[in-house]
Amino acid sequence: MTPGTFLDPYAAIIVGGGTIVAAMLRTPSADLARALHALVTLPRRRFTAEPLLEQVGALSRIARRHGTIALDRSVIVDGDVAIAIALIVDGEGAEGVARELRHRRRARIERHAAAADAWTGMAEVAPAMGMVGTLVGLVAMFTQMSDPRAIGQAMAVALLATLYGALIANLVAMPIASRLRAAARAEAFERARLEAPLAALAAREAPRAPVAPVSFSPAREDAS
Repeated sequence: MTPGTFLDPYAAIIVGGGTIVAAMLRTPSADLARALHALVTLPRRRFTAEPLLEQVGALSRIARRHGTIALDRSVIVDGDVAIAIALIVDGEGAEGVARELRHRRRARIERHAAAADAWTGMAEVAPAMGMVGTLVGLVAMFTQMSDPRAIGQAMAVALLATLYGALIANLVAMPIASRLRAAARAEAFERARLEAPLAALAAREAPRAPVAPVSFSPAREDAS
């Protein structure tokens, strides 16, 4: 038995093409594009906030020595930290900075969940497409009972379609979805660590409202 025994273009087209079409029909195009783009992140290391926390500490020291306006000239690659520093430079308080960071973290979680859901959907559809391929092969077999060679080819399509559906679901789509969810959970946890130091920096550098001077009028002595 050779590896070519398990290769059949008709079964591959039915299962692979059907899975792709079903994913396109059930998933918004933006989420589907995000799911495909997420593949490039799989080989990367898990996200850690340590480098960003060190950068926030360095920015805090810069602000203490040279003032908040000096932060505006800093080069910040991470989007969340950049937005938070921009708000701090503009005079936003701790609550506003924390609220913006929480909003961006929730939006990122939703995007990651949508990408993982797209791959989960493919894992659900692939076995069904394998069953479709099996039915197509059986129909072809029963309509060509007089040709033994055609019967063998149709039976190969029927069996290999089921095999392809199981392999795509359990060895491709579902592992990708699981790894994307695990990476998203780790990144969400790590990014939550940025909120406290950035909010503390905002609280320290937020402009204080000037205190109005209190005037005292000298007491008048009643003329006797």
